[in-house]
Amino acid sequence: MKRVFNRTIRPPTTEQLRRWFNATPGRELLAREQQVLERLLSECFGYYLMQVGCVGQPIEPLKLSRIKTQIVLLEQEGDSIGSTRGCVVADPLHIPVASDSVDAVLLTHTLDFTRDPHQLLREVERVLIPEGHVIITGFNPWSLWGLWQLFRLRSRQVPWCGHFISPWRMHDWLSLLGFEVKEEQAIMFRPPLRQEGIMQRLEFLERVGGRFWSPLSGAYVIQAVKRVSRLTPIKPAWKLRPKSLRGHVVEPTANNIQHDGD
Repeated sequence: MKRVFNRTIRPPTTEQLRRWFNATPGRELLAREQQVLERLLSECFGYYLMQVGCVGQPIEPLKLSRIKTQIVLLEQEGDSIGSTRGCVVADPLHIPVASDSVDAVLLTHTLDFTRDPHQLLREVERVLIPEGHVIITGFNPWSLWGLWQLFRLRSRQVPWCGHFISPWRMHDWLSLLGFEVKEEQAIMFRPPLRQEGIMQRLEFLERVGGRFWSPLSGAYVIQAVKRVSRLTPIKPAWKLRPKSLRGHVVEPTANNIQHDGD
């Protein structure tokens, strides 16, 4: 059955996301995601890293990224996640960044709560440079977490108010946009219980689930690479010089290519 997204639903506020990810089970989920993100972000290189949306608090692995210039794009003025340094308030469905100019994009459950996940992915593909990376975290509807969402179908609470997109469908969308999935990590096999003691006693499910039923994980992390075939080869002697424009808008990488002799 084809799933229809209701674009009239207002995405949750940063404060709503912050409350859920600061409590059980959101806190446990975020901790496991950050372990994976730390490793994946360490493999990304370049000049610009952009995080689109947030879960109400800074993503710690960003501090360890080798990409020094980091931008956090927030949809609402009051969505500050601590320091406002490097934050840009704009519509994520129309990212105010030049095409082919960002080296890596991080989407932490952004597609779960956006009005139009297809349009957001198209914008990510547009702003990424060829061979740029996108890292996505999302909830898996084919899991105990998806079952919880089904029981609370009319709930407006986070995260059950979101659009859970299966990893298989995410693979299809990325493939249509020319991405190649480089890695996928299944995480969180415990049910989304709010009792911290019970969640701790069920810790063994993380080891067992990862070994025997990884497709049924409550969440996933996907890293994909933008593949673009070039008709004209690039001379290896060219240099890439990034340049930031006013308002944190990044000039396209291709416009900054200079010859050694210039």
